[in-house]
Amino acid sequence: MLIGAKKGSPLILGVGNNEYILASDAAAIVEHTTRAIYLADNEMVTIEPGGFHTKTIDNVTITKDLRQIEFSLEQIELGGFSHHMLKEIFEQPDALTTCMGGRIDRRKNSIKLGGIASHLRELTRTRQIIITACGTAFHAGLVAEFLFEQLARIPTETEYASEFRYRNPIIGDRTVVIAISQSGETADTLAAIEQAKERGAAVLGIVNVVGSSIARTTDAGIYLHVGPEIGVASTKAFTAQVAVLSMVAIELGRRRHIGSHEADRLIRELSATPDKIRRILEQSDHIREIAAANIDHDNWLFLGRGFNYPVALEGALKLKEISYIHAEGLPAAEMKHGPIALIADEMPAVFIATAGPQYDKIMGNIEEVRARGGKIIVVATEGDRNIRQYADHLITVPEAPEFFQPMLTVVPLQLLAYHAAVLRGHDVDKPRNLAKSVTVE
Repeated sequence: MLIGAKKGSPLILGVGNNEYILASDAAAIVEHTTRAIYLADNEMVTIEPGGFHTKTIDNVTITKDLRQIEFSLEQIELGGFSHHMLKEIFEQPDALTTCMGGRIDRRKNSIKLGGIASHLRELTRTRQIIITACGTAFHAGLVAEFLFEQLARIPTETEYASEFRYRNPIIGDRTVVIAISQSGETADTLAAIEQAKERGAAVLGIVNVVGSSIARTTDAGIYLHVGPEIGVASTKAFTAQVAVLSMVAIELGRRRHIGSHEADRLIRELSATPDKIRRILEQSDHIREIAAANIDHDNWLFLGRGFNYPVALEGALKLKEISYIHAEGLPAAEMKHGPIALIADEMPAVFIATAGPQYDKIMGNIEEVRARGGKIIVVATEGDRNIRQYADHLITVPEAPEFFQPMLTVVPLQLLAYHAAVLRGHDVDKPRNLAKSVTVE
């Protein structure tokens, strides 16, 4: 007899041809079977030669649905790429197309969000949105804060789940909490969800893994549908999270105050994102050269403004996660309030300086760092000739509205971190001390 019991960390039972497998993730068993049962907390399964039985931890028999794993073995194989992370970076155009497919109707220029359809009225009338997440998902939440406030005019706060769960958050009448997680198993985010529900908030989830704990715990939600993400450092999940949150923001804006003409324009621009990312990926070899020229420096700065401030945080996180280079992400305007003291000769400073309302301001920040001897790496909009005279290294992205720029500007930073890590000889897919799903405090 084999017994499996779930409390906290994920546990699934793979049901194969006369065989059973206990694992924490569907990717571990898809080579053997595509059918699985997802256990909830305080549930157990007993497996014997004659079959299996599911019951509560108190020995009460329960019936669990046998689900089909929604991805194939081919999707978790490298397929000619050197690492899963690189494969997942290059999968982003197709992953976003799948994520938005069925949700964006191009003929009618409308958005359909079936997973939260029954809660859209509540979302439209909400007085406050609280987004809770950890790591990369938190950075997607920061982008969403800008989106919800500017497009839907809804006051929004983004909270680290690890902080939210341990304080006394103010959750008022008509508050909606949105939890974001790639794995759907993040322990801190699950605890934040439970606290929000206890205080009467409607809780929505945005996750990638079907049947995960967060998907089962929240009142409703949206799956990313980008396929398995094997690399520990999240890439395609981030862009998909921002895409889903963008669709939610546009739909809420349309229902609250945005005219149909503006909503149509935003939907068209959002739909163009996958093709724009393909153009950015063509610069991978160029970005590798930039990484090679700077990997000997152990301290980097990443600076952005507005919608690209969260991208600066994400770029710094990626570099730290897999290359083990110390990096700090900052709002560019805050640099002069202390961090400018760090600038030394040849110190790499990565600026996201795309076309937008704060372009002139960030150009001033670039000049400040340049005057102090920093090495200037710039992510700029295609066709910007002015920026060339200020940049030691230049990476370009296609033009896009500032609302959707994070899905473009993050891609060069993902590639920069990837190439830096490979050139430094690190295991990109299994960085030290990290796990794909953080299921402990």
